[in-house]
Amino acid sequence: MTITTTPAQARTDVTTPVAVAATGSHVRRTGAFVAVGSLIWAASMAAVNPQSTADLDVLITDLGAIPFQLSLFALVTMQLRTAATGTSRVARGMLRTEYALLTLATIWTVLHGLVPSFRDDAWLAVLDAFWPLSMLGMFIIGVKIAFAGRWRGPARFWPLVAESWAVVSVPAFGILGASAGRFVGAGHLLIGYVALGLLLALRPHLTGARD
Repeated sequence: MTITTTPAQARTDVTTPVAVAATGSHVRRTGAFVAVGSLIWAASMAAVNPQSTADLDVLITDLGAIPFQLSLFALVTMQLRTAATGTSRVARGMLRTEYALLTLATIWTVLHGLVPSFRDDAWLAVLDAFWPLSMLGMFIIGVKIAFAGRWRGPARFWPLVAESWAVVSVPAFGILGASAGRFVGAGHLLIGYVALGLLLALRPHLTGARD
């Protein structure tokens, strides 16, 4: 009796996470979301002093930041689908880590804005630390995108401009005070994240997106 073995054929219906690319329409929608969310936060930052303790000012500041934070979730998702930071486990892991940082930062924003009785609680102060950490995480992602070179043209470097918000604006608040520093923060959002959103919406092919 002759036994014949045939090697199993490779499956062609399995797509690895790295191969799942964003479509052009997905990048356009994400870009529009980032531009609008950033514009809303910039407007709220310019309208009221972010360090004011008045209930209405706190509400405006926090509610204005929520659309921006939600747009960052969409941006990180699109960066993950286009492997913007690279295809290695570490490169993709930094984007997944950013999800966690953004989640905790957004929880703080919602609770701080909508539940005044929580504002002086120590546990909420701990969550507050994730706001700057999430923005620092976005800055690191911007650096990695520039070095990875998977996005092309201005899309390769503009995320670094946008995501340098924390390293530019936070010192401005400390040096100039909140009353003047907030205009630096608002202006940086316009130059950085709003411009990045428009770039992605108008030129999605720079990310390698498929139509």
